Amino acid sequence: MAQEPAHEVDRMVGRLRGIGRGLPPSDGVAVFNRMYLTVTEAVRDRLARPYFADPAAMAELDVVFAGRYLLAVDAVAAGRRPPACWRPLFELRGHPGVHPLQFALAGMNAHIQHDLPLAVLDTCRRLGRPPERLADDYHRINGLLAAVETAVREQLMPGPDLLERAEPLTHLVGAWSVDAARDAAWASVRALWELREVPGAVAALTATLDASVGLLGRALLTPLGLHGHPGPDARTAGRFPGARNRPAVERG
Repeated sequence: MAQEPAHEVDRMVGRLRGIGRGLPPSDGVAVFNRMYLTVTEAVRDRLARPYFADPAAMAELDVVFAGRYLLAVDAVAAGRRPPACWRPLFELRGHPGVHPLQFALAGMNAHIQHDLPLAVLDTCRRLGRPPERLADDYHRINGLLAAVETAVREQLMPGPDLLERAEPLTHLVGAWSVDAARDAAWASVRALWELREVPGAVAALTATLDASVGLLGRALLTPLGLHGHPGPDARTAGRFPGARNRPAVERG
């Protein structure tokens, strides 16, 4: 495996940790950032052992993928508007009526359904290979994401004493699936790859994808008014442990 991509993954982990240190735990972007840090660390840990068929390519993809989220963070910090897919999260990050779990899923929605297909295509162009060459490793990451999403849901869902009041939240988050989002992202990869010789069509499809993912993100962040819901505490202010400890992520 090439050393430079692995080093770059470590650098991305450092950036994510820095973003987390600079935000209050209840900030919506901080909630997503903690989850994304866990995923990125889990991918990094698996680059050094037999897990991916092509760890160098996965390191490259991981860096390009993280870079799209970091560009959104940097745009907001500089007073610019981020891509449409990220605007709901950044605009509503402090809304008191939005539950932390909604922030986590809205961030995953933007990053997976919009950023991921574009990152795969950028990686394919850099490496000079078609998406099918990355497909097996792409699907291996599903296990990591599923484990982290499960841990997030378990830690952020209200306890039994608030469950009846939280029914709107349960209904809302139950309508979003990380597996469905990854499948949709892969479908976007294939469509955009087939259209790569038609720049106008690629630009139109990319813009539509950005806007539609942003609309879904805004729906995921519908304020539910669950006053008194438990926000991130000592357990969730650091990281979500699911991707490290669950044997299910070793499948594939």
